[in-house]
Amino acid sequence: MTENKTNTEEIKNKTIIGEKKDMSDPMDKSYDPIKVEAFWYEYWEKQGFFKPKEGRTGKKFVIALPPPNVTGSLHLGHALTGAIQDSLVRWHRMKGDETLYLPALDHAGIATQSVVEKKLLREKNITRQELGREKFVGEIWKWKEKYGGRINKQLRKLGSSLDWDRATFTMDKKLNYAVNEAFIRLHKEGIIYRSTRLVNWSCRLKTAISDIEVEYKDIKSKTYLSIPGYGNKKYPFGILTEFAYKMEDETLEPLVVATTRLETMLGDTAVAVHSKDERYIKYQGKFAIHPFSKRRIPIICDDVLVDPKFGTGAVKVTPGHDPNDYATGKRHNLEIINILNDNGTINANGGQFENLKRFEARVEVAKKLDEMGLLKGETVNPMRIGFCTRSGDIIEPIVKPQWFANCDEMAKRAVKAVEEGELNIYPENHKQVWFNWLNNIRDWCISRQLWWGHQIPAYFVDLEGHNRSKTEHWVSAHTEEEAKKIASEKFKIPLEKVVLERDPDVLDTWFSSGLFPYSILGWPNEESEDLQKFYPTSLLETGKDILFFWVARMVMLGLKLTDKLPFTDVYLHTMVRDAHGRKMSKSLGNVVDPLDVIKGINLEDLHKTLYTGNLSEKEVKLAIKGQKKDFPKGIPQCGCDALRFGLCDYTSQGRDINLNINKIKSCRQFCNKLWNATKFTLMNIGEGFTPLETESNFEDLNLHTEGSFLDRWILSKVNKAIIKCNNGFEKYQFNEVTEACYHFWLHEFCDIYLESTKTLMKVKEEDFIESKTGKEQWEKTKRQQTISKNILFRCLDIGLKLLHPIMPFVTEELWQRIPKLKTHQETIMVEDYPETIPVWNNSQEESLLDGIKSIIHSVRSTREQYSLTKIKPQIFLAFTESSKLKELLQKDTQAENLILFLGKVSKIEYIDQKKENKPNGCVVDIIGDTCIIYMLLQGLIEIPVEIKKLNKKKNKAEKDLQKVTRRTKAKNYENKVPQHIQKKNSEMITSLEKEIKDFDFAIENLTELLDEKN
Repeated sequence: MTENKTNTEEIKNKTIIGEKKDMSDPMDKSYDPIKVEAFWYEYWEKQGFFKPKEGRTGKKFVIALPPPNVTGSLHLGHALTGAIQDSLVRWHRMKGDETLYLPALDHAGIATQSVVEKKLLREKNITRQELGREKFVGEIWKWKEKYGGRINKQLRKLGSSLDWDRATFTMDKKLNYAVNEAFIRLHKEGIIYRSTRLVNWSCRLKTAISDIEVEYKDIKSKTYLSIPGYGNKKYPFGILTEFAYKMEDETLEPLVVATTRLETMLGDTAVAVHSKDERYIKYQGKFAIHPFSKRRIPIICDDVLVDPKFGTGAVKVTPGHDPNDYATGKRHNLEIINILNDNGTINANGGQFENLKRFEARVEVAKKLDEMGLLKGETVNPMRIGFCTRSGDIIEPIVKPQWFANCDEMAKRAVKAVEEGELNIYPENHKQVWFNWLNNIRDWCISRQLWWGHQIPAYFVDLEGHNRSKTEHWVSAHTEEEAKKIASEKFKIPLEKVVLERDPDVLDTWFSSGLFPYSILGWPNEESEDLQKFYPTSLLETGKDILFFWVARMVMLGLKLTDKLPFTDVYLHTMVRDAHGRKMSKSLGNVVDPLDVIKGINLEDLHKTLYTGNLSEKEVKLAIKGQKKDFPKGIPQCGCDALRFGLCDYTSQGRDINLNINKIKSCRQFCNKLWNATKFTLMNIGEGFTPLETESNFEDLNLHTEGSFLDRWILSKVNKAIIKCNNGFEKYQFNEVTEACYHFWLHEFCDIYLESTKTLMKVKEEDFIESKTGKEQWEKTKRQQTISKNILFRCLDIGLKLLHPIMPFVTEELWQRIPKLKTHQETIMVEDYPETIPVWNNSQEESLLDGIKSIIHSVRSTREQYSLTKIKPQIFLAFTESSKLKELLQKDTQAENLILFLGKVSKIEYIDQKKENKPNGCVVDIIGDTCIIYMLLQGLIEIPVEIKKLNKKKNKAEKDLQKVTRRTKAKNYENKVPQHIQKKNSEMITSLEKEIKDFDFAIENLTELLDEKN
């Protein structure tokens, strides 16, 4: 569903793409985002405005876009990243810094290989193994060329002012060379090494995967789960199965152990007990017999692994398939047996269960144990299961020879950088997480059993006695020729006799991404102009979920390979969730393409997007159901500016974003307000208006003698908005920028100043013809109009510049339409960002206006209380004798008109603050200690009826208060109820108490009126 059908044909006829947009047509009646956003990006890009240019500050601001995965399209999480980053980039550019925003795409090893594999199987019914490595990689490159541009198109539509001539792809030759160089250097130094260890293994993908690609789910009770590759059959989880091992010494009772993964008993090489557990002292040092392999299994003591109070107190040990057991195996030098093939079927070590799938084997092992009388039963056992995020498969710990990086020393430097303030992390609460992870860091498994990615530049030297799992039997180099020379020298063999075998594995995507800030600038070429000029970068902005997996690794590798921090600031934004607080998931149907928010999309077309991915038929049905619930009428057309503004406005630090499309829709309405305000202002200042140049700062306007109180007030408020916006950008508090801009435009400029000028701007010379002093009055009015026109212009000029970093398109469109100063540039995006003008500060006028706003608020509240929706009552204002506000209102018609217009009041009279002067038939309200407001209600309302209504409302409020209060008095309320609910209840109690107090006051007022009448 789109709110406007945009026709841009008439613009296309006049505007040459890449040239400045034709603005000769009058402004449309209302804001149309698609029409407004057309052509500006191409103009900015072609004219080179995204290029870094030496600025007036002499400073640089460099930031790299976290490379999106080439696998698909951007979602709203990426849009948040883009909105924040581009806002900062545009702000720094306008501040006069030399600014560079670097684009890139990530090859996303596992994700991309998985997507193309599924595509080939679906479309051609062929596997990658059948195709072969070279042809399969060729298919991925074809896929990248076809779909890779989709992301760049989205980034352009989002307004991201990236230097596209510097765009990189993480599999480019330049970056591939950098990745190989990093591996070679770290291997040579011994930081990267080869070892056989326990890793997370995806049987579905047949590769080791990183921690970030494992998603853990808690199973609280016996639960049947579907497993990829097992058809419709489900298998039970969340149960603890007990079985017995018969002892070699038949005089001993069988030893009962328990496991949640029964099939792993095929790889058991010990049973552990606690050294002080008296039940098992006689078992210590003895052997059990494996029921299937007849292997002798030692009974060992391990007080680290065993809790004698848990289960039977005897623990089966499978070093080849469990992290804790692996550590136990290392402590006791136990045999490590792998029972699984790479695809998750049982291998020859499983004996009679060979070739069964692992969960089929679980069932069959239980049957056999039962037949042997060794199965002792099962109990419900809560457990945590790791799933592969790419395939949905259950992760299997398996011992494999892999490449690892020792991170200990690199981690220490990364910790020190934050401790000593060289690296800043925002929000600061993430610092402790940083320290905890890096101080407990483990060696990083960097190899992946894939075909797509940076093939590891390591070669096994095939000599007698050499072992592929030993790191010393490998050499690394950029080419096989280089590797042969290194091997020849290392092993003292003739060059022609060197036989090498390159490792077929590729590097973890996070390894190549870890080099990103400097590899894209030309490293390891130290002579690279970009590297010398733009490294280190200024800021890394990304989601908080990849603090460890990417940010920490960039810092560690950057310090190690360049001896410099890759950036000085890290800003971590929160996660974007749906309106219900759920994580974005394609299968839930809540993943939204930013372009669908920008352009709008109906529900039917939204459903069609689900068929373009790799969702199963079942997942598509579930997703359609989710879309119908969340977007029953589709997604309304909001435009890029509204989307960016809404996302930035959500960024209160530390809280996840529960994104509601209605919020973005309201931001579109704000854009419409900007449009109408600018249109109305331009109409008021008139064609041919020439504004005063900025250098004068209006000093020649004599604002203090000839300008109105509101002229001085609005300029002071402009300064306040400038301060808040600059502070917000400096401190990465983007919601403060959006709030400052929204408040200035709506509540100060539009609601007050613009409204106050309406009457003044309508005055013409002929209105003074009949007056004796007409000419003099007209000259004075004309002077006031000139002042107001210049201030209106400056409010537009500055207000649009303040907003531009966050809302680039609508601000450019509107700014191009306002009159120009001699100092103005070709585009708003290279204008100077506003700085405060000290002579505009005026705390006295701000204080007086606050007093007027208090009166307006009081009048509006009173009118609402007594249901005076269409009636404009008269009010009496009683001030203290020394009141400056009274003096202002009596001499400044603009100030008084504000109360009349915004308070919807028919007449204002001023009286003394004496009891005998209190007018009859009025209700009263007191504003501080300076003003009493009397509103004349006699004859406007039926007092007994209104008293009855107020009592009814008061009774309801009292019942609501009792209900909420009862909830807070419940047992263990403070411990059991979440903090945000407690806060909400507390706020509700405060609100209801005030409401009841207000009702009492209103009832008392009306009762007094009734007494007067009687």
